[in-house]
Amino acid sequence: MSDLPTLFVSGASGHLGRRVIELLSERGHAGELIAGSRTPEKAVFPGVETRHADFDDVSGLTAALGGVDRMLLISTDILDAHRIVLHTNAVKAAKAAGVKRIIYTSMINPGPESPIPFWRDHYDTEQAIKQSGIDHTILRVSWYAENLVSSLPQNLASGKWFSAAGEGRVAHVPREDAARAAAGALLAGGPSRTLDVTGPAALTTSEIAAIATEVTGKPIEVVDLTEEQLAEGLHKAGVPDGVINGFILPFERNTRLGRIDSATDAVEQLWGTKPQTLKDFLTANKAALLG
Repeated sequence: MSDLPTLFVSGASGHLGRRVIELLSERGHAGELIAGSRTPEKAVFPGVETRHADFDDVSGLTAALGGVDRMLLISTDILDAHRIVLHTNAVKAAKAAGVKRIIYTSMINPGPESPIPFWRDHYDTEQAIKQSGIDHTILRVSWYAENLVSSLPQNLASGKWFSAAGEGRVAHVPREDAARAAAGALLAGGPSRTLDVTGPAALTTSEIAAIATEVTGKPIEVVDLTEEQLAEGLHKAGVPDGVINGFILPFERNTRLGRIDSATDAVEQLWGTKPQTLKDFLTANKAALLG
């Protein structure tokens, strides 16, 4: 019988969970590896056991976690009040099943001071994990670099980037590097800890625009606005008020206030490889940026 820990990855049919499973398999983790998913038929991997794992079913999830030493709890993509219920259920099930360590994907700087609408989901989940008494690694992941692939094409097409982020900085991290950090955290032991998982450099909007221009050859002028001015422009452009006030402005404010300006070596520390620079990431996605 192997002394190596049995690892469980929740959300294994999603982008992040799937990549974590692949990375662990590629690295040759010799212990047992289990993929957990609400839709197990979508989480099939060579040589990896798949178990049905529904966070709405505590008893069923407890059974699915039987024999598991370390669990990667990937935050769900449900952005409503039920999200914390699902996360809390997962912690309860882990406790009941005797899981020895939880690795959780949180956000940077969750807490009552955060303008991000879903801060409480992550903050309360972190507290539930800590109060469970289970050893843990909390990975506070920066915003994905993939978000820029969605937003920058419009800026590149118009030549302008209207922003209320001021001189605030973000160290965007590619999902690939977030997956590497999560996989590394599953393999690592040690005392409980909380780590910010980021790209290698925290950059202002102007610096990001300059990199995008260098990569694509298309100039972007950053137009600094107040939140009120940005909201007015977005409203005139037909953006729904719920999106403006519930998503765009809070994220701009969060950046401007310096609440996501962390830049760390957590990816390298956990996986042994440096995170991809934003320039390299945008270069790899140049076609999508110009698409």
